[in-house]
Order: sequence, then C-alpha cells, then structure tokens
Amino acid sequence: MLARRSSGVLLHPTSLPGPHGIGTLGRSACEFVDFLKAAGQKYWQILPCGPVSRVFDNSPYMSLSAFAGNPLLIDPAQLAGDGLLGREAAQPPAHFSEYAVDFSQVVASQQAILAQAFQEFQASGGSEEFTAFRVRAHWLDDYALFRSLREEFQFRPWCAWPGELVRREADALALWRQRLKARIAYHEFVQFCFFRQWQRVRRYANLHSIEIIGDMPIYVAYDSADVWANQECFLLDEESRLPTHVAGVPPDYFSATGQRWGNPLFVWQKENAFNPSLLTWWANRFRQVFEAVDMVRIDHFRGFESFWSIPAAEETAVNGSWVQGPGLPFFREMQKVIGDLPIIAEDLGVITPEVEALRDALGLPGMKILQFAFDSDAENAYLPHNFSTPNCVVYTGTHDNDTTLGWFFSDKVSRAGKEKALRYAHSAVGSPVHWDFIRMAYASIAALAIVPLQDVLGFGSDCRMNVPGTSEGNWRWRCAPRFLTPEVAAALREEALFYNRLPGAEDGGGGASGA
Repeated sequence: MLARRSSGVLLHPTSLPGPHGIGTLGRSACEFVDFLKAAGQKYWQILPCGPVSRVFDNSPYMSLSAFAGNPLLIDPAQLAGDGLLGREAAQPPAHFSEYAVDFSQVVASQQAILAQAFQEFQASGGSEEFTAFRVRAHWLDDYALFRSLREEFQFRPWCAWPGELVRREADALALWRQRLKARIAYHEFVQFCFFRQWQRVRRYANLHSIEIIGDMPIYVAYDSADVWANQECFLLDEESRLPTHVAGVPPDYFSATGQRWGNPLFVWQKENAFNPSLLTWWANRFRQVFEAVDMVRIDHFRGFESFWSIPAAEETAVNGSWVQGPGLPFFREMQKVIGDLPIIAEDLGVITPEVEALRDALGLPGMKILQFAFDSDAENAYLPHNFSTPNCVVYTGTHDNDTTLGWFFSDKVSRAGKEKALRYAHSAVGSPVHWDFIRMAYASIAALAIVPLQDVLGFGSDCRMNVPGTSEGNWRWRCAPRFLTPEVAAALREEALFYNRLPGAEDGGGGASGA
C-alpha cells in the first residue's frame, strides 16, 4: 500500500549520460540522483539490471541470470578509484555516441577494461570483501560456471553442450570447474565489482531521500544460468531439455498476433503441492531484489493468477491457452520467509476480476497508463476520473510505449483521440503535450506518478526505448548530459509542489516550505 502522494522518473541506467558509450554506476548515476532531488522527486524507477545477451538484442527482460548484474554498467572511473585500473586505462574512447548505445563497441571496451582490472586484482592478492561476497552470493557458483561454459562452447545455448553438462552430472561439473578455474574467478570478480558499485549508488540515493524502484520479469530466459541450474523448476522435455511450452500474451493493443516471448514456464506443482525447489528459488530471488532496491515492479504480474501457455512449436502467440497460476497461496508462502513484499503489480493487458482480486488481496498498487486512456469511451479504466483507489501508480507511458510526444503525433492515434486528450488536459493553445500529460498524471488521485525521462524532456519517437513485438533496435536510447538542466528540474519540482507530490520533511524533501 502506497502511503502518501509522490512522484518519480523512469530511466534505465544504460540511458544515463556519461563518456563510456553507456550509462554506468558512477558519477552520472549520482548526478541523476541529484537531479531527482532538485526536481522534488521521491523515486527513481529502472528496468532489470541483469547481464544481457546479443542473441536477444541486449534486452534487459531476457537476461542470462535473474540474480547477476550487468557488467556493462560497471563504471571504469570507480575501478580506477579502487586501485584496479590506471587513470589512462579508465579513459573512454572518443568515438562513443551521447545519444545511443552501440552495444558491440561498448562490450568490446568494457571487456578489455574488466580484464585489465581483474589482472590487477589478482596481482594484489584479492580482498576479504571479495571473499565475503563469494560466500554471500549463493547463486554465484552456478552463474560463473555457466558464463564460462557458454564462452567455452562458442556461446551456444546450454542444451547444445555435451550431454553430461546438460544433465549437470557431478563429475562433469567438478572437472569443468577445475578446467575453467581462471575464467570462473573472472566472472566472480566482475559480479563483485557490479554489486559493490550498485550498493554505492543505492546508498547515495537513499542518503538523498531517493528510493529506487526495480523491475522483476516474472519469467527468465531459457538460455540462462537459472534454467540450466534449476531444471526441475521449469517445464522442459525430459530428453531434449527444451521447453515444451513457452510464455507470452494473446493478441492485444501491441500486437495482432500476440507476443511469443519464448521463456520456459514454471513447474508450480509437484505431487499436488508447491514445487519446493521453485519456492526456494523464488524466495532467494525476492531476497536478492530487496537487497538491491526499495520497491519492485513485477512485470506480467497477472501470470501469478493465470498465464498464457503457448506450445513451443507455435511461431506466434495466437494458439495458446490460459492456465491457472499459483495465486494467493504462493505469495503467502513468500511472506512467511521474506516478510513485507513492496511490489507494484504490472496489471496491464488482459486483466480479469480474478487478477484484480489477487492484487487487492495483497494490497498491491496496480498501474494506470495515460496513453491508453483515449482510445475508447468515458468508462476507459485509464482515464483519471475512473481511478477507483489512490493505491495505484499512474504513468504517462512506460518503456514499452512510444514517448508521449511521439504517440501524440503518430498515426496510431485518431484525430478524435487527440482532441479528447487535449480537452481532458484542458490544454491551452501552444502548450507542450508532454507537460499536459505530466500534469494530468500529477493531478490524479494515484498515490504515485511516474514519468519517463523522455516525457519530462519532450522527446519524440526516435528516443523510444522499446517497441514490443520487434527483436532489433531496442534498448539503445541515451540522454546527453546537457538536457538535465536546473531549469528542467525546477519545472518538475514546481509541478510536484502544486499537485502535493513534493516529499515532506520526513522524507528529507523540505515540504512546501522548501520550495
């Protein structure tokens, strides 16, 4: 349950400004926290931060691990500050773009930097902090071995490895752990660097009264350390170890053929009870995420009530079927071992009364998207006058939407829809439509309003983060540093103040008297 009116900004760390071709967990992350503080914001919302794969166009929603961090976010300047790089080695190449991530260039640059840092770390004899991290990170052993084997076998999926490794035979695992000992140590070191830097950013944010909202995909990628190491938790063919059914959603607003995500489905039940291995995996996953962030949005929350099951042989999501999910009993089990679960339920798409009942029984805020509000009649659930409770989060749009400016000027919005949006916003002639939508979100009864940075800045479709249903060209947008000005922060702060969303004195925000 969200306690008081507040607001925040959605920006994935890869989109942060900075000289290294991609946003990192260094100075630019802390400067963005400073921007949020000056803008009267309470929250920084991000996308998943796991290691990405070029096979899936570097999508943060198809990570190689549900637990590990993305090495591309490690800040070279901090490595130098920690004595792991010379200052010259930490200098970025001059050819990186301010506006888009060129993943192939960034990967090559980061790999060279991390390899050099690892050599320096080994030469120094390691550290007690690293040893403690290795003990604490229960997932690290399987993850580091998975990454090392993946490199050894030319990045082929784990089902194409030698059979004894596919089946995880103990002797084979022990043999390869010894054979790849040096490479395993490298991947462990990289994760140590990521989480050390992440916790610095988290501490800095919390010290400045900014809370971080993470993002947890309900599903994981098939070619991941999670599926390889926990095969009993996933719906796989016993012989081939390939998924028999995969995840997705039926045809909807985004796609006429639905979305076939391809993730393997969970084995929720074993012998008419919860699969104990899966419960342990989920409990560990929740522990990990709440050590990293203050709140988390669960992507595709409705899959806990019922999920769209697509036969793996199907090329689209059309011929799937709904299957009952684990529901409220699963969350009660999680609460027994985790305690409070500060979750935002992504309840978009085909939502039934049963999904709403599950969300409400847990007291979780759902999501309202203003871009969805003007494509039907006055009973549209995304119109602010139809919000039934303050316990929700309103967005102008999400990472899956076009930017608000791009949406408004696209041919996907009818003339009537555009006129309706402007009338609803009481828009004045010449008023920037993205600010109309920000004010509409801020004025609503929703306890929390989140605005993508692209909408704060009034950027168009070329700055869109993701187009659902497409497999290339996404996740690349970056914000150049000159756009994050004191004037923009002051304008956003003024709206937060006017609509009673400015953090109070108890949040370190100074309340109205600090405006």
